[in-house]
Amino acid sequence: MRLLMNVVALLGLVAFPSFAFAQNLALKRVMLSSGGLGYFEYEASVDGDATLTLTVSLDQVDDVLKSLVVYDDRGGVGGLSLPGREPLAQAFKDLPFDQNSLGSPAELLQTLKGAQVTVGGSRSISGRIVSVEEDSVALPDNKGMVKRTRVTLYTDRGLQQFILEDAENLQFADAALRDKVGQALIAIQGNRARDARTIDLTMRGQGKRTVRVAYIVEAPVWKASYRLTLGADPAAARSGLQGWAVVENLSGQDWKDVELTLVSGRPVAFHQALYNAYYVTRPEVPVEIAGRLMPGVDRGGVTADQRAKSLPPMPAPAPSRAQQERFGASPQIAMAPPPPPPAPMAAAAEQFEASDAATQVIFRFPRAVSVENGRTLSIPIVDRQVPAQRLALYQTDTAARNPLAAIRLTNDGDTGLPPGIITLYERDKGGYVSYVGDARLSAFPVGETRLLAYALDEKIVIERDVAQTDRVTSGTIANGALRLSRVVRQTMVYRVRGPAREPRQLVIVQRRLPGWTLTKPESKDVELSEGNYRIPFQLPGGDQTQTFEVVQEQTQQQEIRLVESAAEQIRVYAQAREFDAKTREALTKVLQLQQAAAEAQRKVAQVDAERQAIVQEQARLRENLARVPANSDLQRRYLATLDKQETDLEALANRRTEAEKTAEAAREALRTYVNQLG
Repeated sequence: MRLLMNVVALLGLVAFPSFAFAQNLALKRVMLSSGGLGYFEYEASVDGDATLTLTVSLDQVDDVLKSLVVYDDRGGVGGLSLPGREPLAQAFKDLPFDQNSLGSPAELLQTLKGAQVTVGGSRSISGRIVSVEEDSVALPDNKGMVKRTRVTLYTDRGLQQFILEDAENLQFADAALRDKVGQALIAIQGNRARDARTIDLTMRGQGKRTVRVAYIVEAPVWKASYRLTLGADPAAARSGLQGWAVVENLSGQDWKDVELTLVSGRPVAFHQALYNAYYVTRPEVPVEIAGRLMPGVDRGGVTADQRAKSLPPMPAPAPSRAQQERFGASPQIAMAPPPPPPAPMAAAAEQFEASDAATQVIFRFPRAVSVENGRTLSIPIVDRQVPAQRLALYQTDTAARNPLAAIRLTNDGDTGLPPGIITLYERDKGGYVSYVGDARLSAFPVGETRLLAYALDEKIVIERDVAQTDRVTSGTIANGALRLSRVVRQTMVYRVRGPAREPRQLVIVQRRLPGWTLTKPESKDVELSEGNYRIPFQLPGGDQTQTFEVVQEQTQQQEIRLVESAAEQIRVYAQAREFDAKTREALTKVLQLQQAAAEAQRKVAQVDAERQAIVQEQARLRENLARVPANSDLQRRYLATLDKQETDLEALANRRTEAEKTAEAAREALRTYVNQLG
């Protein structure tokens, strides 16, 4: 029994790593992606049929099942197998006890009440388990209390008890039960690595050969960082760029002499829980004699076609005269020999072999590397001279008063560069190096340029004003409407005070108004980037203030219905010099007809006003009639007045009819004339 307790205790204390490692397979190649994935390739030498084992962490099983691939030139893969996601739960599914029952012998016996057992020791007992109870027993000489387990058995002699801790051995009489206990212990031992699963890979083939096994799993993202050293000459056409890769080995195993490859790209990657068991829920349907069809729902499909347009490569800046002389150009003017160049950055001892693929850049290290688990490796991947032009970059949202010191970097190499941070250094004429700032580099394909801002340029001060105008440029009449073309112009004025002694190229970032056109400046060097114009201006040097204008225009169309428009608006357009003479004459005629119609309508309104005044007076007279005595002089006077007013109302009604006819004729004349225009 003490042996059983020791086995159970040991099983509960064993711990195992949770990361991937291989058995019978040697790790040979590692490919890390900036998309957060790692490609791990193993090799094994086999002869004929073979079974290879691979142990991976539980959280990697889904990815391994999704991506595992086997390469065997003279054989084939028979398949793979591994324990279920909950192997212990399955192992105890048909047993009369669970895993917790094996925590101690007392718990196991408590679970198996009624089982026939034989106990050996100073007193042998055979019987069926009735109860398992814990007792507290006092030690001799008042040395305290100790807990003991008292087991009661039903025997041929009745109920008998024994102390479990004093038993030398305990045996289950049922052989089948003994086998089940043994199977449970084996399952626990086989599943000792709680967060790991061992995959058995079956190979079929003949002869000795090398088998390669690879898979894709989640891995730390490798990072790129750069160092750019600017020369002492501000007009230098090139600067030294060195790129480094930072790699972490968190795979759970040491990389020993592996081929290391780094991939920069943005692959589409999915995770699917292939290791989980799923069941399809089936709908309950009534039993029908004829049977009812239940077709699936067609959700269709979509085909997407996207084409990306790449920008043409920017030309490399022309070399300065100092560079022409340094590199053997034919100088026409004798100059003093330049000082010896300062020592360059230490070159990388071994560079990655870089190549461009369709959607990513691949860097292969030329020799095998070794990285212990848990350590970080940083090695150069790029080391070359690149075209770099200094300039000032003005971004209102970043700094409203001063531009940023920046570098226009051109990738004239053979491959793209991954994104990363660039640390910039600058050499002075004496060869001393100083730190000037950091910049961020986005993914950098071949032939493209990047503007890298790294510091504030306080030698340049910029003030800006904005104004907007709106003017009519043309007009035509058609279908009873005046159709106007208007040009809305926004002018941004930049007043720039440059450095007193240094020339600069200034690049102003101006927001592009959607639907508007840039009309000034007309330089072909203007670039468009992420909804902004990048407009270059030259600052020759000197502290005088220079003025630059950036003008954007938009042509807007407007339609004015001539019949319904106000006379004041028509009068303005009739005098507009932007219209031709025929259009102005037509608008003048429309204005005259409008005025005639308005005058006729005014007479109608005048008659209505006179009639309304009489009606109000009649209301007053009728109110007074109700209060005066009958047959009085005042009554007769009110009645005479009312009689006269009725006669006046009849005359006004006739006048209004004539006035309304005149007004309608004037309106009809206006409509007829407008409709025949255009």
